[in-house]
Amino acid sequence: MAKTKTLYVCQQCGSSAVKWMGKCPSCGAWNSFVEEVVEKVKSNPNVHGVKDGEIVALDSLNPEVLTRLVTPDEELNRVLGGGIVPGSVILLGGEPGIGKSTILLQLALECKGIKLLYVSGEESLNQIKLRANRVGLTNPDCFIVAETVLENILEAAKKVEPDIIIVDSIQTVSSLEIDSSPGSIPQIRESTAGLIQFAKKSHTAIFLIGHITKEGYIAGPKILEHMVDTVLYFEGDRHYNYRILRTMKNRFGSVAEIGIYEMGDKGLIPIKNPSEILLTTRNEALSGISIAATLEGIRPMLIEIQALVSPSPYSTPQRTTTGFDAKRLSMLLAVLEKRCGMRINIYDVFLNIAGGLKVEEPAIDLAVVTSLASSYHDISLPMDCCFAGEIGLSGEIRPVNQIETRISEAEKLGFKTFYLSSYNKKSISRKFDGIQLVFVDTVEKLLSELFS
Repeated sequence: MAKTKTLYVCQQCGSSAVKWMGKCPSCGAWNSFVEEVVEKVKSNPNVHGVKDGEIVALDSLNPEVLTRLVTPDEELNRVLGGGIVPGSVILLGGEPGIGKSTILLQLALECKGIKLLYVSGEESLNQIKLRANRVGLTNPDCFIVAETVLENILEAAKKVEPDIIIVDSIQTVSSLEIDSSPGSIPQIRESTAGLIQFAKKSHTAIFLIGHITKEGYIAGPKILEHMVDTVLYFEGDRHYNYRILRTMKNRFGSVAEIGIYEMGDKGLIPIKNPSEILLTTRNEALSGISIAATLEGIRPMLIEIQALVSPSPYSTPQRTTTGFDAKRLSMLLAVLEKRCGMRINIYDVFLNIAGGLKVEEPAIDLAVVTSLASSYHDISLPMDCCFAGEIGLSGEIRPVNQIETRISEAEKLGFKTFYLSSYNKKSISRKFDGIQLVFVDTVEKLLSELFS
């Protein structure tokens, strides 16, 4: 007979207590404890094919060679490390309306010859069909079911025997063995554990869509991200059409990859060459604009940095950034004022990364500084030049990694001049004929060369 136990569980962090508490001692949240009845069911899941207590030599194991399921979505394949691993559990999080359900429904409809089961806990079957009609795709091997009970989902999966299961969303799934409301921490934890156990036994890949909190974290216990094999975040500015699929955890591949999509009338469109889209087409050179060669994961991209420096009518000048760290901008402004003699302390400064991207790589420092100086002097930079370099507090231009990849991307897009750190000279082993490399060591020398 199962033993029933009543606990008070914090809905923010998952901490439990035997009595109600006004403030959670773990995370400090107020009035977050909710009484939940949890049934402790004695189970002995053997999900990895090894008997309990069995000790084996590592060299004696002969792991199965599982062929990845390669999808028609090249961006998703890249992010997952080459395709979907059978038996893996993938958690996809993102803001409401960003496109989580759309990208997975497109996956279900595009994978011809792969049997899929789409489990909807939030939309009716007719709503899913309407969205499929909008995308304009069909797939006879895609089956859908509107269900929120874990036991019924597993029973449907045993009947269909799919290669991939998509659960939208994990916060709506509940188990009959847990006497608490759907979306509570025990329900999310137990439902995920049941799906993981099924995935490992049947070698079925499972996608879980997860809601996020207002702080930007996936709702539910933090252990949820530790339980699954892969954690993906779908992010982007809702005012722009571009979306980024970013890997936060991947047991079967690198976490240094991203996928870029464009939201259109027919759903999400993978972007194979984002540099050509992110760069604004200009007929003439304008002041305050420079091009940076950056890396998102291991993918090179050229992005446009836009700056506006204008006299401030206020006693305290404004510092506004979009897609760039405001604290790093303050540091770069201090370097320009101290090392280059630019009196920016009396100017308003506005900085924007075109396309709605958020870039944290220090390698775009050089492009940021040149765009600021260009707007300050009201002198435009050449349209065919590109920058890559990190700037230190003393004004030196520091080297960046994978410099040849950045130069090749700029050369491919027709840029003629590439400014980089002098310390990167020894890391360049090949010769570039179609682009001129200009090595600089300090910001002061670079700006005097560009704007003298």
